[in-house]
Amino acid sequence: MTFASLIALAAEEGAHHGGNPQAETFWIGAVAFIGFVALSLVTLSYRNVSNRHAHKAAAYTATHGTPTPEAHGH
Repeated sequence: MTFASLIALAAEEGAHHGGNPQAETFWIGAVAFIGFVALSLVTLSYRNVSNRHAHKAAAYTATHGTPTPEAHGH
């Protein structure tokens, strides 16, 4: 067999799928969805973190005074 006939034979065998592609690729979407849900839960866990430590912020303000508008940490 020549190289060209081997490639044609491989392409012909590869074209036959033999199943339901939607059912086979369902798990890729399911894993991606679960991953995005997990990442969103991590993101939501950091919500209102600054408000959880209001007593520390009040103690810092009492010790160091009110920060100027230019020094907002950025």
